[in-house]
Amino acid sequence: MLERLEYMKLDPRIVIDAGCGTGHALPGLLGRFPAARLLAVDAAPAMLAQARFAAGARVVPDWMRRWLPAGPVQPVAADFGRLPFADSSTGCIWSNLALHWAPDPPATLAEWHRVLATEGLVLFSMLGPDTLKELRAAWGTAGGPHVHPFIDMHDVGDMLVHAGFADPVMDMETITLTYRDLDGLFADLRATGSTNAHAARSRGLAGKGAWRTMRAAYEALRRDGTLPATFEIVYGHAWKPQPRTGRDGHAVVRVEDIGRGGRR
Repeated sequence: MLERLEYMKLDPRIVIDAGCGTGHALPGLLGRFPAARLLAVDAAPAMLAQARFAAGARVVPDWMRRWLPAGPVQPVAADFGRLPFADSSTGCIWSNLALHWAPDPPATLAEWHRVLATEGLVLFSMLGPDTLKELRAAWGTAGGPHVHPFIDMHDVGDMLVHAGFADPVMDMETITLTYRDLDGLFADLRATGSTNAHAARSRGLAGKGAWRTMRAAYEALRRDGTLPATFEIVYGHAWKPQPRTGRDGHAVVRVEDIGRGGRR
């Protein structure tokens, strides 16, 4: 993500890290935009507390903050799909491996479009549909969905256009991790806060029989002493274009855009 950002001609006053988590990207963003104000947005206050350390911010008692100068990173506890910022107020929205958790991705992209200034950039990564395909198939033998249904990158590109963005660029890569046992994979998923968010998931606990069936199915994939876990990483970026207007100053809408959420 940071390497891709190096090729973008951009000098924003404000950058939003949407879904910053524990702040892994903050040092890199500060290095890329040293003069910018960085808004680290996450819904989990505990993660924001860690993000302050990642960004090198000093943690001081609340009563002392009024006398200290504001740092370049401002933690903001908020839903990244409902940002508490004014229209056209930021030059760049960055989001690394967070968009797939949005309950309504098209609405989230529309919200990012609202907050971005004209000619602002949105740059994000998210998990694609082949993510954890082995675990999905193994649970399929035991009944009931247990893996989130991630979105295809072509559909995300369409969502960008419908939200009003211009020139969307989408691509992906596949990373396969290997584990000695399933418990190692589950420990990694728990450590990243990843849980079963499928709308059709069972609200109860899976029984011992279902777990045995799933584990046996996954064990059939063992090669050279390890179990594979696939992660499809989808990358996307797009720009907020200048509004198109006619000579009379009124907005221009193409006929082919009507009814399909085209740019306005």
